[in-house]
Amino acid sequence: MWHRVQLTPSHRDRAEAVAAAMFAAGAEGVHEDADRLITHLPAEQDPALFIASVRAADAEMGAETGTLEDVDWSERWRDRITSHRLGKLTVTPPWLAAGMDPATTVVIEPAMAFGTGEHPTTRGVVRLMQAVVRPGDSVADLGSGSAILAIAAVKLGAGRAFAIEMDHDSIGNAEENVAANGVGDRVAVLEGDAFALLPIVAPVRIILANIISSVLVELLPLIAESLAPRGVVILSGILVEERPRMLDVLASEGWRVEAEDDEDLWWSVRVSR
Repeated sequence: MWHRVQLTPSHRDRAEAVAAAMFAAGAEGVHEDADRLITHLPAEQDPALFIASVRAADAEMGAETGTLEDVDWSERWRDRITSHRLGKLTVTPPWLAAGMDPATTVVIEPAMAFGTGEHPTTRGVVRLMQAVVRPGDSVADLGSGSAILAIAAVKLGAGRAFAIEMDHDSIGNAEENVAANGVGDRVAVLEGDAFALLPIVAPVRIILANIISSVLVELLPLIAESLAPRGVVILSGILVEERPRMLDVLASEGWRVEAEDDEDLWWSVRVSR
């Protein structure tokens, strides 16, 4: 028997925090269904305690529980992960990578770290970076999760990428993905806060940040200081409804919009000074 737990964040911008809290509380997989986040817990795990733990991320979220017959949910979870063709690159889980060209394929093992290619924000950044990555570029990926964006950057020709992530539980998965893609000589996984680590690796020509909008706004001054001349920044994790406010913030701080990408509820943007 399994427990089915369905959580509905109180607001769309809480979804990522709730999903992260679900993994931290013991979820082995989280399925996004419209505005709901769904996971399945083994019989011995108390769903009430699980929900109480996740509420630390969103006290007003909705919660529903149910029971299911025994199912191999690890296999069901694998079935939900697909390959995504994104311009020059394909993002895929390992079990679908056979026969693909390693030079243009980003292989990501789905785990606790955010970033499998299943979320529109990740895909938006991958699409926007393809027109600007140049051979030998240095890249910083802030809040890198699985390191998918840093790996994509070097597959596109960047000479060096720094995957900066403060969530300790994501680091092992990021390092495994870097090794699986054969880019360990070009991607460095750094554990720590972007506010502390970005100045250390700066200046970089490209900065990627797929983080909630409130954190992006806080980071913008530091991003500006850390960018090399003629550098480019790609921001994501922004809801389409937040676009007007973000455009106002960017304009007030001297950023020029070069390109935009939107998919479903999410908006990504490429900017420069």
